[in-house]
Amino acid sequence: MGLPLLIRRGVDAVTRGDAVRAVFEISGLMIAAAGLKALLQFRTRMAFIGVSRDVEYDLRSDLFRHLITLSPDFYRTRRTGDLMALATNDLNAVRLMIGPGLMNWFDAWFAFLPASAVMFSVDWRLTLMALLPAPLVCLTVAGFGRVIHRRFECIQEAFSDISSRVQENVAGVRVVRAYAQEEAELAKFRQIDAEYVRLNIRLAWLSGLFTPLLQFLVGVTSLIVLWLGGARVLHGQLTLGSYVMFNTYMAILVKPMVTIGRVMNIMQRGAASLERITMLMQERPTIAAPLVRSVAHRPAVFGCVDLSEVAVRFPAVAALEGVSLRVQSGSTVAIVGPTGSGKSTLASLIPRLLDPDAGCVRIDGVNARRYAPGELRHHIAVVPQETFLFSATLAENLAFGAHGVSDDRLRWAADIACLSPDVDGFPRGYQTIVGERGISLSGGQKQRAAIARALLRDPRILILDDALASVDTLTEERILSGLRVAMRGRTTILISHRASTVRYADAIVVLENGRVTQQGTHAQLLAQPGYYADLYRKQLIEAELDRA
Repeated sequence: MGLPLLIRRGVDAVTRGDAVRAVFEISGLMIAAAGLKALLQFRTRMAFIGVSRDVEYDLRSDLFRHLITLSPDFYRTRRTGDLMALATNDLNAVRLMIGPGLMNWFDAWFAFLPASAVMFSVDWRLTLMALLPAPLVCLTVAGFGRVIHRRFECIQEAFSDISSRVQENVAGVRVVRAYAQEEAELAKFRQIDAEYVRLNIRLAWLSGLFTPLLQFLVGVTSLIVLWLGGARVLHGQLTLGSYVMFNTYMAILVKPMVTIGRVMNIMQRGAASLERITMLMQERPTIAAPLVRSVAHRPAVFGCVDLSEVAVRFPAVAALEGVSLRVQSGSTVAIVGPTGSGKSTLASLIPRLLDPDAGCVRIDGVNARRYAPGELRHHIAVVPQETFLFSATLAENLAFGAHGVSDDRLRWAADIACLSPDVDGFPRGYQTIVGERGISLSGGQKQRAAIARALLRDPRILILDDALASVDTLTEERILSGLRVAMRGRTTILISHRASTVRYADAIVVLENGRVTQQGTHAQLLAQPGYYADLYRKQLIEAELDRA
């Protein structure tokens, strides 16, 4: 801001006939000022941009940490694409607001305020006239800012739709190809993509109108200075140097006034994105650690599970109603029942993936709600119906959740899960990349990998939720035989539709319509009329027909 003052001194010196000395003196000062300006601008950019990157790092880490603590019911109502858009596009908009946005905002005001102060000290009347369009600039910025904010929110929602569509099609590419729906999905994508482009063009049209309008208002300011300032010079009321200084300041102020417009655009985008991120960060997990720890840290869980009059109700249906069940530590209990009877819901209660709406779940006699979820799950391994494998090596997938696993231990778990023969046929053995969601493996191989992964956690409670549905009966027998040895003295809960899977369990529980209708050993239930006896006889006939 000192450069125009130096220029005024130079022009006034020339008009007084002291040009040579003034040129050398003022040129040196201007070079020094320019060097100092360059140094300070570099430091400013390093400070603002560096901080914005630090904030981006912290915010992304906090966002990821928050996402992995949210309960499963949150993900039932949110699309993966929406969350991905928040973690990428919205987070980048916040970074631009904190870094370039704030930097240019301060840069503009630190240019505007000193320049205005100097101009007022020289000729306050001319300064007032020159700043006459300033209120119009403020009104323009405020009006356009509100509209930009609304339109950018719509753009972010459209981007979420695109992200969700891409994610669903990539994840379900086999189904899309199997049903020959490539063109239909492409048509749907083009439709939402065209809407995204249309919304962006609307915003670009608004931004394109915004900047020229600001430049027009700034041009009016320059015209006022030229007209009134020139008249004051001609009447001897203002020196030529001061007049040149005014014009130089106005030329300098053009950038801040236009920058404010651009910054408002960035700020409104960032504010819209920050609002979306804040709403997500305000979500609280429905399953969380108790505020007051009423259970001392336990080095181990023994594995006694007790459900007392448990009820779980979803918006559309009651999954469980009045279920009471006791599983002794070290025993194997099987749960059977028709589809939709609540078997998986019951299994989700034990590791606190779900909390009951009524009743109580106790682990070793202690209400499960009094445990921190992470502390409880450390002693429980779950093999769900839908096996998920990461896009990594088979060894990394098997060792997931178990630290410092040796190669011998890895092979031991694979042997019990009957996975070793398959691994021996892989090109790189345990170092084979299985692909996203284990796409290079068959359904049976993925299930056996999940069983091996669960065993490597050395759990006190093992839950197999229909985890043997994709393997043949001979392999199933081998796996169950190995599990009986590996889980001796530990609790195992088997969920299955096969009577052959559960027949050797210490107790079998039949669930129908969310209620326990039968309970006993294999022999006891066969002697009773009911679901289990019918299931066993039906599957026995099917097996005989297959052999025939």
